[in-house]
Parts: sequence; C-alpha cells; structure tokens
Amino acid sequence: MNIPDNILIVVPARGGSKRIPKKNIQVIAGQPMIFWPLMELSKLFDASKVIVSTDDAEISSIVASIGLRTPFKRPKKLCDDFTGSVEVTQHALDWYEKNLGKIDYVLTVYPTAVLLSLKDVISAINLLKEDLNCDMVMSATTFPAPIARAVFANKDGYAEMFQPENYSTRSQDLVEAFHDAGQFYMNTADSIRAKKAFTSSNIKLHHLHRNNVIDIDTLEDFEIAEEKLNSLYPSNSVKKWSF
Repeated sequence: MNIPDNILIVVPARGGSKRIPKKNIQVIAGQPMIFWPLMELSKLFDASKVIVSTDDAEISSIVASIGLRTPFKRPKKLCDDFTGSVEVTQHALDWYEKNLGKIDYVLTVYPTAVLLSLKDVISAINLLKEDLNCDMVMSATTFPAPIARAVFANKDGYAEMFQPENYSTRSQDLVEAFHDAGQFYMNTADSIRAKKAFTSSNIKLHHLHRNNVIDIDTLEDFEIAEEKLNSLYPSNSVKKWSF
C-alpha cells in the first residue's frame, strides 16, 4: 500500500444546521456522527494531517477528545448556507501550507460520511496518482433508475419527459448515470490552489455501491443511517478509540 505522506485531510464541520440541529455531532449508533468517518480515517492517517474546519466550540471540544485539534476557527464568511466545501478546503489548505508545509494531495471528507470505507479512500488515492491529468476523484454512485427517462410536471400539470427521444430506448442501451455520493473528494493540491471549477476539471469517479451511500439531510435519512450502522456494528462493538 503506497500512500503518499503529503496528503492533507479536511473535514468541513460547521455548527449550523437547520433541519437537524448540531447534525455533525448528533449521536448516531452510539457515538457522535463525525466520529464514524474519523474512526475509519484514523486507521491510516496521523492526526497531524487531519484538519476539522469548524466555527463551533462544541465540535472543537468533541474532536479534541479523540486526539484531533482544530487549529483555527473557520471564518464567519465561510459558514453560511451558500458556501461550498471547495472554499472551505481552500481555506484549510492555505492555512496548513502557510504554517506547516507544502501539500500535494487533499482529501475532503464529510462528517456525514458514516459509511466511509478506508478501502474506497485508498482506491481513490491510487486512481488520482495514476493519472497525471486528473484533478479530482469523486465518490459517486448510480441513480436507482435511468435519468434519460426522467419526467417532470409541465405547466399544465401533465407528465413530460426531459428527453422524449429516449422513450423507446432499452434501459441497457442508455448511458449509465452517476451522482455525487456525498462522501469524499480526493484532489491534487494544485487544483485546489488554482480554484478550478467542477466544469473545468478533469474528474474521475470512484464508484460506491448504493447500499453504502446515505446523504443525511433529514431525520428520515438519520434513521436509515442509524439502522445501517447498527446492522454493521452491533451494540457495544465499537471500542473506545482515538488518533
């Protein structure tokens, strides 16, 4: 396993969440949500290479209990509902390189990635390293149904196809479509520094099985994720751990 030493891991974890208050540290299957991806990352990465970017003192205190520090308080301008993870990652990378040293790769992992697998992370790292023209590897999964047959309600309230030319095309003949799995992004540091937009980047997909993907935005999502975790980790099977 040839994993570069110069990888920075950024975990964006702001305190504000309207639908599920304090979502990133809500207890799920016995421990704060953010602990699940961090627990997986701790199997490979040293705490010195992990930055939890937060504006919240409670989150800082909780991650400190497992050996992680939050070396800065995320600026308020990067904490609203319209700030994307790219800007947050750029800020963390800039801080690290100004204070601690140069980085070649940046792994951004969401606190809600409770089903994160180290095997997937390692595969994404290797995929990025193997292609010198690649800017990013994104975790992705398939749609449950062909999007080429998607419909919408038109102005009269009747169903209409986005792509009616695909009405008679067999499902197996349609191009398979993927969506962002909401787990992680593996970037070259150069692409982060250059602030390359998604539409102007060379991006490869690391495919995740749909069963291993859950985007926790609602209480229903939370309950589904907890059921999955409880099936994977029976009660009391998760031991006390730290970086």
